[in-house]
Amino acid sequence: MICSRKIIIKMNSIVENLRTDLIRNADEKTRKSGKRFFKEDVTLHGVRSAIVGKISKEHYQLLQDKSKENVFRICEELWQTGIMEEGFIACNWSYFVKKQYLPEDFIIFEKWVENYISNWAACDTLCNHTVGAIVEKYPECLSQLKKWAKSPNRWVKRASAVSLIIPARNGLFLNDIYACRA
Repeated sequence: MICSRKIIIKMNSIVENLRTDLIRNADEKTRKSGKRFFKEDVTLHGVRSAIVGKISKEHYQLLQDKSKENVFRICEELWQTGIMEEGFIACNWSYFVKKQYLPEDFIIFEKWVENYISNWAACDTLCNHTVGAIVEKYPECLSQLKKWAKSPNRWVKRASAVSLIIPARNGLFLNDIYACRA
């Protein structure tokens, strides 16, 4: 019990430090400008994408436990906030551990798509890299991706197609792309 408490405390301080840096780098002009790109209501700190990427990398380097399980726990916490920049960091960090992916991780990504994706930017960021990478590594996940194409949830449906963009650039799954188009 003591060890798990330490992990939670460390994880919370990581998320708190990330959030503090995001808020410190936010500005109202960027927040208002960012909202204009979406038909949906989005919650933004107001941090430019390049700065979000820099904060993401800096904090990931400070992370002592880079195990997939720990990174995914932190990503889950970031996704739950519903704040765009925190979701982007979750996308980055989940992709950073791609060498540790196992086929069963697809279920986690599916949960994130179904529960946390609510706009095109979050969908494209997660799916172009994280979901695309697991499908490249484990082509058996493609059958589940094809099921997404029939989802009534427009973001899940979009995710099915967007996840194959980078693999297609690498010449993969070209015959399967039409089955996954939104």
